[in-house]
Amino acid sequence: MSNTPMPTRRKALQFLAGMPMLPLGASASVSFLTACGGGSDSATFKSASFSSMAAPSLANPAAMATTSVGSTMSVKFSDDSVQNYQLAYQPFFVTGDMVADGKGGKILAGGYVDINNKPITDTTVAGKERQFFSDSPDGTSLLTVPNAKVDGVKGNPVFAVVQFEYTTWAQDGKTDMYGKLPSPIAVLSLDQDPATGKLSLVKYHNVDTSKVHGLWITCGASLSPWGTHLSSEEYEPDAFTAASNAQFKAYSKNLYGSETAANPYHYGHMPEVTVNADGTASIKKHFCMGRISHELVQVMPDQRTALMGDDATNSGYFVFVADKEKDLSSGTLYAAKVGAGFSIDPAATTAAPLTWIKLGSATSAEIEQLANTLKPTDIMTVATADPKDATFTKIVANGKTEWIKLNPGMDKAAAFLETHRYAALRGASLGFTKMEGTTVNAKDKIAYSALQNIQSSMVAGNAANVPGNGISVPKQLVAGAVMALNLRGGQKDTNGAAINSDWMPVDTKALLAGEDISADALGNTANPNNIANPDNLKFSEKLRTLFIGEDSSQHVNNFLWAYNVDTKQLSRLMSVPAGGESTGLHAVDEINGFTYIMSNFQHAGDWGSIHGKVKDQLDPLIRANYKDKFGSAVGYLTGTPSQMKLN
Repeated sequence: MSNTPMPTRRKALQFLAGMPMLPLGASASVSFLTACGGGSDSATFKSASFSSMAAPSLANPAAMATTSVGSTMSVKFSDDSVQNYQLAYQPFFVTGDMVADGKGGKILAGGYVDINNKPITDTTVAGKERQFFSDSPDGTSLLTVPNAKVDGVKGNPVFAVVQFEYTTWAQDGKTDMYGKLPSPIAVLSLDQDPATGKLSLVKYHNVDTSKVHGLWITCGASLSPWGTHLSSEEYEPDAFTAASNAQFKAYSKNLYGSETAANPYHYGHMPEVTVNADGTASIKKHFCMGRISHELVQVMPDQRTALMGDDATNSGYFVFVADKEKDLSSGTLYAAKVGAGFSIDPAATTAAPLTWIKLGSATSAEIEQLANTLKPTDIMTVATADPKDATFTKIVANGKTEWIKLNPGMDKAAAFLETHRYAALRGASLGFTKMEGTTVNAKDKIAYSALQNIQSSMVAGNAANVPGNGISVPKQLVAGAVMALNLRGGQKDTNGAAINSDWMPVDTKALLAGEDISADALGNTANPNNIANPDNLKFSEKLRTLFIGEDSSQHVNNFLWAYNVDTKQLSRLMSVPAGGESTGLHAVDEINGFTYIMSNFQHAGDWGSIHGKVKDQLDPLIRANYKDKFGSAVGYLTGTPSQMKLN
């Protein structure tokens, strides 16, 4: 994202027309200039702020059962004139819709296919057999491609890559489908109106994932500096127990037609999607970035250094430094050791230092070959009870105590295929709980990392907590926090070797924290006027704003927030349907002069214990809005001036 200011008021108009949002037509532009004090070209864009909408309540149940937006964006110019924009939400589709395939036909949005790209059928209700489709769209990237040309696009061709994490239930409402279907990923060809910036869906294309063994639980995503979609595969399947794991066996059956065909070492990696000029795409997996619970990956402005979310219990900070710019197919993997002073209190005056353990260097091709040929017992021995053998090392992985013993010559295989266990063996601080999205503030050289929860492995005295690893707090904070990590060059690993990056995290400190409360009148168990369980993170350089999407079991409705890092103002922008999760966040500073914020939601009406006071009223509304709770929206925030006059 560029940090260059828009040079003139007229340029600012183009910038603001799409500002996070639906842009203005020509007549609106004239009215805008008049409202701001005439047609002067001298004023420049100065700053933007967001008002905070009220959280919806049972006073308006309909607002709780859909995407609700009541916030305003205020734009300030260098002459101190201000323009306000009322925000709204515009979906491209709801999953389960039949949308244009670009070939004159229709295709099921969010539909699942097997390794041969044939539809996977839900047969749980006799007489109502249908193709499975996802209720959980997640990571989304908005991008352009040089010389793009797509039939049906009349304005500017723009593309969105959208991945679908899972589907919650089969049609019978009883069969749990989480992680049992291969995740689809699609390219949306969009027609951008050159005058207004409005985006319209023209073509939906399913990416063929067969050459990368299919995709496993694709969660958060990011746009690389070179314009590719960086996907994810979270909760890497445990290779030692996969053969008896019902979830993994079902996944293999749905993908390959056999419960034993899928190889667990093919999953838990970082896929990259490259969009073609015609709206099709290719995909590859990078096996050399560590096999962890990949969440949202952030590549730094050097186009080589990647800070990776690790959404697991006993997760860690992992950084991959590529050998070449714009090429993640080879490089070096590091895991952090957290020093003294770790705190989740944003008021703390000091940060905990980070040092980096080199786990190994490799190419993707060599690690994929190891994945193809090695069994887990070829790499190490894992015992779940103390073997009373000094050659074993006690670790905690995924919340469970284990004793492991590395086989001779297997360091590289362990580093890249058993990354969590190997990092723990090497002394890295694996103690975070559900470390989710990552993003970067390039101007200030600060990365942000979301901790959805601060519990279990992070709490002193808990069985999953590792004493002495630097990650220990006296009391859980279920509502989570956002951490800030300063980025520097000139770092050395723990063996004294130079790290070839100017963007390595050197410390970590809490930026924002949620607040656990006793259940309020609506059922919230975290303060509804503060973040809770942060998940998606994206930073806009021009807006100087950190956008935060929630995955909360503590807020009755999950929210999308904007936090200005200069003014420290936290504003609620949008509420997603109750029981749903705010996903697919992507802040795009400029595409053909317009700015957008992409946003999706997942599993509306997925009721938990906090929803007891609202479920009866909201369930029928959500069922009516979203295909009996099987559908979820993919879209973006829009806006218009609240005082618009066309004359």
